[in-house]
Amino acid sequence: MKQNLKNPYLYLSIAIIMMIILFISSSQTYHQQSQIGLLETMLKNEPLKKSFSQIAFNYAGSEISIAAKGYFSFVEFFIRKGAHFITYFILGGSLCFALYYRLKNFWWGSFFGILSATGYAALDEFHQLLTGDRTPLFQDVVLDMSGALTASVLIFCYLLITKKRLS
Repeated sequence: MKQNLKNPYLYLSIAIIMMIILFISSSQTYHQQSQIGLLETMLKNEPLKKSFSQIAFNYAGSEISIAAKGYFSFVEFFIRKGAHFITYFILGGSLCFALYYRLKNFWWGSFFGILSATGYAALDEFHQLLTGDRTPLFQDVVLDMSGALTASVLIFCYLLITKKRLS
């Protein structure tokens, strides 16, 4: 079992699955992906609204606050951006592991894993430009890269703790 976890093709398979999920997701319009109706049903009492009302910031030139977007759109914003971070965390981490176990060098694996995930994020945003009712954002590419970078840093810590060879 432990040997299977060192198989670069396992991690490459995870990366390919994530890329397929991301491609399908960016092929959908905003309205097809919207979870507002579900949030209105699940959070009809608007929990933590008073606390959330204190939060306001700009993202890609738009104000993000309950006052500007409404409660459910505000909550959905964080779900959507969390999904960006998590999917690219998985993509970047799986590419980093795949390349690390293939090349036996963390630094090259990490570099190319992050670079590949960031490149895919940029292509994904371009794909959204071609999809109706979607807005490609540079800020989302930065968020996606942050997810891949975070995965790489955690893999580095894991390898240090388990005293694996990094170079």
